[in-house]
Amino acid sequence: MKKLQNFLAAAAVGLMALAAPATADDKGLIGISMPTKSSARWIADGDNMVKVFTEKGYTTDLQYAEDDIPNQLAQIENMIAKGVKVLVIAAIDGTTLSQALQQAADSGIKVIAYDRLIRDSGNVDYYATFDNFQVGVLQATTLTDALGVKDGKGPFNIELFGGSPDDNNAFFFYDGAMSVLQPYIDSGKLVVQSGQTGMDKVGTLRWDGAVAQARMDNLLSAYYADKRVDAVLSPYDGLSIGILSSLKGVGYGTADMPLPYVSGQDAEVQSIKSMLAGEQYSTIFKDTRELAKVTAEMVDALLAGKEVPVNDTKTYNNGVKVVPSYLLKPVAVDKTNWEELLIGSGYYTKDQVQ
Repeated sequence: MKKLQNFLAAAAVGLMALAAPATADDKGLIGISMPTKSSARWIADGDNMVKVFTEKGYTTDLQYAEDDIPNQLAQIENMIAKGVKVLVIAAIDGTTLSQALQQAADSGIKVIAYDRLIRDSGNVDYYATFDNFQVGVLQATTLTDALGVKDGKGPFNIELFGGSPDDNNAFFFYDGAMSVLQPYIDSGKLVVQSGQTGMDKVGTLRWDGAVAQARMDNLLSAYYADKRVDAVLSPYDGLSIGILSSLKGVGYGTADMPLPYVSGQDAEVQSIKSMLAGEQYSTIFKDTRELAKVTAEMVDALLAGKEVPVNDTKTYNNGVKVVPSYLLKPVAVDKTNWEELLIGSGYYTKDQVQ
């Protein structure tokens, strides 16, 4: 009997030893709330964060709200109830989360706004994103360089598209682009035939490509029956594809009627293929692997009581407070550098885009 007891005791110790590393390595649960799976970039963001957090010893609860605000709120409230240590939130509408974030604060849960600033709440602790104003600068610069307006060429006709008005980033993209375009519009080198400028007129709710396509249809029929569109400012690849569909629908994309220069953002596979086919002109690459790493480092420092890495403490006022932020650099991509940036970095394989 004593031998059996000794054996069982030894076995129990062995099992505890096996279990101990898993418990020691588990640094807590991180809630990750993403807006939608309809965009490839958000899938990549979620996957990258789960990978990085897991490598750092955290467990994760990744949820996609499919662009449904009540769904995102319910998912966040569920994460709070589960006792997550930190919430990482890419908000659908950055103005609708105040009550949920108050619940988080009351439970001692820290909040990091991811890519999109959460507005109108004092309970946003940090913000991890790319330099969104610079995204717009790069988008517009690809168009002005392609047109040659800084060399005195023109006038050219341009139409403007903005992102979703409920996404704070959309205003930074637009303002960055207009910092480049407005002087040429003022000088007459660029002409917006529709006269539609400002986010109240050019915004595209929920970043919906079908909405952008319908608006481009209307612009072409109303203002371009006997004129040519030379460039289109598009802030996101999903809109660019819709805009290009509209243009091709009325005959653009032939030798007699070349497509205008169309910008984009997120370097999505469909748009890279479009660029290689001579359709979409440019996009903006934001390496979500790096953003995931930065976010995980912020969480690590936050939970360890160390100084959280930030590089901007002035730009992002959410209406209640200036949110300390870490900004990564975006990069413009076109046919001349796509392979070096996207394949060379391992972000895509050639098989994915060709």
